[in-house]
Amino acid sequence: MSRRSPLTLRISGLLGIAVLGVGLLTCPTTVRASDDLHIEITKKGLGKEVVITQGAREWFMLIEVTPENSVVLRQEKKHGTYLVDESETHDRPMTTGEVDAAITDYVNSVKARATKE
Repeated sequence: MSRRSPLTLRISGLLGIAVLGVGLLTCPTTVRASDDLHIEITKKGLGKEVVITQGAREWFMLIEVTPENSVVLRQEKKHGTYLVDESETHDRPMTTGEVDAAITDYVNSVKARATKE
């Protein structure tokens, strides 16, 4: 039976915690809102994706960030029929803060519209 040094054990423990942390950061985040509004946010490279569902309705937003530009895609479906399908391209990459703010604004606007209907 080999004995490991305390430094090796400490480094192994820290690496384990780091791997667990990275795994948790890349997992989709699911949030339940009122009226069965299901929200799932997933990190996609430098951008993010959010899928919001409520019964037969679905809202989708993808922000894709590259070193050259950013693309924002928004879709809304009801019973499989697209009500909204739009995209916009920005000539610069969005920052992490801008991506987070855009996702938060989109989720809040969907929540507000979904409760009115």
